[in-house]
Amino acid sequence: MRCGMPFYGAHPELRQLRETARLACAKFNAHPSKGNLRHVTRLFKLFGSVNIEPGFQCDYGGNIEIGEHFYANFNCVILDSAPVTIGNNVLLGPGVHLYTVDHPRDAAERKLGLCSARPISIGNNVWIGGGAKILPDVSIGDDVIIGANAVVTRSLAPGIRFYS
Repeated sequence: MRCGMPFYGAHPELRQLRETARLACAKFNAHPSKGNLRHVTRLFKLFGSVNIEPGFQCDYGGNIEIGEHFYANFNCVILDSAPVTIGNNVLLGPGVHLYTVDHPRDAAERKLGLCSARPISIGNNVWIGGGAKILPDVSIGDDVIIGANAVVTRSLAPGIRFYS
């Protein structure tokens, strides 16, 4: 799953890992204080100050790595079937979603329940506007600004201003 190979998303072990992450997110979202942030952050690797507003959801948590001075506004979703690496000084607006997981385009293959996942990488000093969606296999360079409600389907070079 982490290296991009097809996987069966309903596998009992994966379902249990997602349930653990959901419970941690639910505990944090019910009491979103600095003290309760540990419920969520124990799932992923942190290297500095982190501020996450309530409504946060993730698939597993164990594939998320966050640098220093990170802020995620309300209702952030990170589907982390593959690694999600976030640099320093990154701001996520409300309702930002990061999706590493994907599904086959062929209906017959989708019916089998197979998924695939590709990583997402976000550089330093990045601001992602509210409602933006970042799709699998996207790398975002340093100093990028992504406008509200943008759908990012391809990698962005450093310094780009992306509005869709």
